[in-house]
Amino acid sequence: MSADGQDPWYRDGLAFECTRCGACCTGAPGYVWVDADEIARLADHRGETVESFALRFVRRVGQRLSLIERPGGDCIFWDRQAGCTVYPARPAQCQTWPFWPGNIASPEDWEHVTGICPGSGRGRLFSVDEIRASASRVHTS
Repeated sequence: MSADGQDPWYRDGLAFECTRCGACCTGAPGYVWVDADEIARLADHRGETVESFALRFVRRVGQRLSLIERPGGDCIFWDRQAGCTVYPARPAQCQTWPFWPGNIASPEDWEHVTGICPGSGRGRLFSVDEIRASASRVHTS
């Protein structure tokens, strides 16, 4: 149940299946927030030290850390041919897409997501508990 004791609008679950299309990895500039554990996991995946990885791929934004982007906003780890080159080690923000709080706040917000993400609204049905667990794992703003 939600904080007000009501079932969420998505009480029957939501479907999602990653198509690895890159729609969530490309386009307008933004942030992929990372913490020390995620940086270490990404560095290990790439066979680099944390220090060298951070120097090459991480930027400070206020008090937070974000992966850098290519000019135009594409994720630094997105390759148009190969897809996400760090997929097994991707940050929580990427792992939890599309079940971010802003995307599931209302049916209209979810409808917007299904318009930009071809995997949203199809594939495996995620339960309310799974959706809530995903939404609680990441802070995208």
